[in-house]
Amino acid sequence: MAAAAADTHTDKAEDVRTDISLAQKMLSAVTGSLLTSLLVTPLDVVRVRLQSQAHTPFTATTTTTTTSRTPALSLAQFRHLPPNLGISACCREVFWVNNNAPYCVAGPTIAPINPADAACAVEEIERKTINSTWDGLRKIAQNEGPRTLWRGLSPTLVMAVPANVIYFAGYDWLRTAPKSPFKNTVADAYVPLVAGASARILAAAAVSPIEIFRTRMQAANHTATAAGHFRETYDGLKDMVATQGVRSLWRGLTLTLWRDVPFSAIYWWGYEYSRNVLTDVRGRAEARSDGVEFRMGRGEERLRRRSNSRSHQNHTATLVDSFVAGAASGAVAALVTTPFDVGKTRQQVARHLGDSIKDSAAANAKIVHPEDLSMPRFLYHIFQEQGMSGLFKGWAARCLKVAPACAIMISSYELGKKLANDINDRRDERLHQA
Repeated sequence: MAAAAADTHTDKAEDVRTDISLAQKMLSAVTGSLLTSLLVTPLDVVRVRLQSQAHTPFTATTTTTTTSRTPALSLAQFRHLPPNLGISACCREVFWVNNNAPYCVAGPTIAPINPADAACAVEEIERKTINSTWDGLRKIAQNEGPRTLWRGLSPTLVMAVPANVIYFAGYDWLRTAPKSPFKNTVADAYVPLVAGASARILAAAAVSPIEIFRTRMQAANHTATAAGHFRETYDGLKDMVATQGVRSLWRGLTLTLWRDVPFSAIYWWGYEYSRNVLTDVRGRAEARSDGVEFRMGRGEERLRRRSNSRSHQNHTATLVDSFVAGAASGAVAALVTTPFDVGKTRQQVARHLGDSIKDSAAANAKIVHPEDLSMPRFLYHIFQEQGMSGLFKGWAARCLKVAPACAIMISSYELGKKLANDINDRRDERLHQA
């Protein structure tokens, strides 16, 4: 009788779990998207700045009056400068070519450079150069205002809401629906990996144009107002579509997929594994307190036990388990895929912002820039130029952003589904009583 009752509860739990409507899943995803975007956008701004600023080697020069660091620049690095670049006074003005490469022209070309002028140029470069996550938060807030840390929030929200609705609802369907193409073709242990990667492809394709707009807006620092940044970014995209066609809005999709598909595969596999571990730990604790033997089970029996256990969890347990599992799996996935994130950011910024400064001579010479290489070859170029530190540049900002973002998003989503289950149960009870 007890076994039959348990099976009845299990079957009911499975029915209730799949009884959640698409609208309820969408509402849960939207709530999580709003909370996540508000909290982690500053870290995303710092990550984009860290990864998009150029790697410039420095050499130390010592004079009798001062010791400073000056960029070791070759003539080749000046070939693609804007035609109007140049100043005739102290290089307090430092030109930021393509938003990431610092150049300073100190006085007439035939006159010797004053060491004091060189020092002031170095000070200006260091003032704008971001060296770490916390350094980026501080410098951006001091030099450009605290509101700059939330630059790109509007396109982030516009992108995150539909992306997360497609992503989470799509993953749920691919993971659990009887008509899912992976239901009988992929081993259950690997379904989260395949379903997560597939859901990410669908979501990324849907929001790729907004992703391009957001990245360019966060990387820009040429204008002083938010409206100016928006107008600058919008005009740049408008010119790009006019010259290269509408398909150019999806030009960065391949770059995004290089990063997001492996991330989603690792994340969902890690999340399901971590959540199962936490569920089993709670099951052992409950069995121990009840004085009964804990049975792990096999195959379908194990799946039913875990589903039944989660369906009877209170809201706090659901929130804590999903938060911990989401943070842990998100941090691991973010760290492992950081090289793809570095490559994606640098290629996207260079291809879209760099188009405006590529002159016809460079085009005729068919110069191949590193950012024009395929992703594997570009990552190898970064490794040769900067080593492993270059491949993992911005990893701290990325992990600090992704781990809480994943935790907040998945816990909000799971809690929202839990509340939807409760609402559906109460509605069913009222219907039965009537």
